[in-house]
Parts: sequence; structure tokens; C-alpha cells
Amino acid sequence: MKYGESLFNKPRDARGPISTPLPLGSHPTGQSTPAPAPAPRPAVPPPPPAPERAEEAVGSKLIVGPNIKLKGVEIHDCDTLVVEGRVEATMVSRAIQIAENGAFEGKVDVDVAEVRGHFNGEMTAHKKLVIHSSGRVGGKIRYGKILVQEGGEMTGDVAALSDGAVVTGH
Repeated sequence: MKYGESLFNKPRDARGPISTPLPLGSHPTGQSTPAPAPAPRPAVPPPPPAPERAEEAVGSKLIVGPNIKLKGVEIHDCDTLVVEGRVEATMVSRAIQIAENGAFEGKVDVDVAEVRGHFNGEMTAHKKLVIHSSGRVGGKIRYGKILVQEGGEMTGDVAALSDGAVVTGH
């Protein structure tokens, strides 16, 4: 393309005259007009600082969907694992959520565990373990606090954590 040609092979000058901006206070007919007074700006307070995000919205999330099988892996640097399919793994995370049709087998070390489906293996829920009415948990289970809804099941070696130590009812 040559200088002065547009993309459509027309010379630049064929596009018509280029208008130049008029000086402030002048009129296209050559008459002078008074410049408008600047509008007063209302005093606006600065916006408040942004609130912290909700705990669930922060961080990374891995979702293993229905009909998906994830086997023989180690899961790290995942804030929340959502299991809707089947997972056989070792996991260190912030939270795990096992859906009603989901199943997890392996070792889990989390702050919060929420089980609506099936868990079998070794679980440490440092802060809280929630077993919903459809949830089934079995194996070596350690928890900070626990909530089991009516219908939820828990079997195996189950004990509470207290200041890093295991408290048993023996």
C-alpha cells in the first residue's frame, strides 16, 4: 500500500476535508460566543474499601463431575475439591465437598469436609466435619467439630482432635 492510499485503494484526499477543531469561544460562522462556565462538581466521598470475599469464593476449585473417575493422583494447591463422580486420591486442601452421588476413597487432610455421598479412607478435618443425611463415612476419621444429620452414617476409628491431640472415648 502506498502512502496516501486507504485500505480500499482510495486516495486519502478523496475522503473529504478534515475538520479542524475551533478555538474555545469561537463559532463556526466567525462570531464569538461566551465560554460556558464550568459546572460545579458535587463533593463525593471516596468509595468505602472493598469487602473481603466470601470464604467459598476465594481460591481455586476442582470439580470432578458426574461419571468422571479420577484415580491414583495427589491433589495439592486446590482450595476446594468438589466430588460429583469418583475419586481415588491423596489430598491436602482447605475443603472437600462430596456430592450425593460422589465417592472419595483415599487420604484427605482438610480444614472442612462436607459429605453427602460416600467417603472411605483416612480423613482429618481440622475444623469441621459435616455428614449430611445421605452421607456415609468410613475409615480412620479425625475432626475438630462434627455435625451428623439424622440418617448420616459414620463407621471405623473415629476421634476428635483437641489442640493437635486426639481425644478418644476409651
